Amino acid sequence: MSDIKVFSGSVHREFAEEICRHLKISLSEVILKKFHDSETYVKYLEKVRGEDVFIIQPTSRPVNESLMELLIMIDALKRSSVNRINIVVPYYGYARQDRRASAREPITAKLVANLLTAAGADRIVTVDLHSPQTVGFFDIDVDHFEAYPLFAEYFRKKNLKDIVAVASDSGFAKKTRKFAKLMECPMAIIDKRRQVHNKAEIVNVIGEVKGKICLLIDDMIDTGGTVSKSADALMEKGAKEVYIAATHAVFSGDAVEKLEKCGAKEIIVTDTVPIPKEKRISKLKILSVAELMAQVIQRIHDHKSLGELFSWEEKVDVRHK
Repeated sequence: MSDIKVFSGSVHREFAEEICRHLKISLSEVILKKFHDSETYVKYLEKVRGEDVFIIQPTSRPVNESLMELLIMIDALKRSSVNRINIVVPYYGYARQDRRASAREPITAKLVANLLTAAGADRIVTVDLHSPQTVGFFDIDVDHFEAYPLFAEYFRKKNLKDIVAVASDSGFAKKTRKFAKLMECPMAIIDKRRQVHNKAEIVNVIGEVKGKICLLIDDMIDTGGTVSKSADALMEKGAKEVYIAATHAVFSGDAVEKLEKCGAKEIIVTDTVPIPKEKRISKLKILSVAELMAQVIQRIHDHKSLGELFSWEEKVDVRHK
């Protein structure tokens, strides 16, 4: 693999190092620093001309700085005559703004796609976009993976009985139905209304949850308010236990405190974004997608099909951090 280089942005170097461990290569070196006025400076310390280059960078907190750093890293590579610029963005910031919900609003999911393309990226690999149709915003190759098979593998190993898969809202019903199929269980849906950003009202629970172990599935936990209320609503409806499984542990504000107090027995997330030690509460379980990303990188580099990785629940070992 002498003609492949993997670089990391400043956001989640630990994740990039784990990917390289699976690839059995060293993480390539790059200087990332800020000038006194907060401008970002990038300089690659290794030869990249004619090589297949991968940048690992979730555009998570601080979102704008993470995104700008990624754009500058792409630009520096574009001006260095690399073969291909592949970006691995396990968490795609601004993905929730994927449509105009009211007048005079931006569609920033599309704007970010345009920026990444204009900067020079040839391909993007990402995990659990807020809406799958965001793939259509790109004019470059997109490999979009979903984490629900990993959650299914985790829960199957727990041998839980009388389970029901619960969609966090009607928009997440399709993905939850796929998860329920893997788990061979029925599903229910949380009916909620969102009047303002980051705040939702739980109106009803559609489906039978009384006496069941509920597996509440979502793509992310941001402020933690909605998913905590959903877990409590399921318990009020007679659920025996509630497990929350969400791909991206954004954990803004006092999200961790809300999760600690809610009725969920466990909160299962992935390592698509860095999770500080102070936010790793006792009921939090972290599953790694680094091995999957390593397999994706290897196959892209070798020009092999990625199709079978889209059914990766039987191919990736579940490990807890």
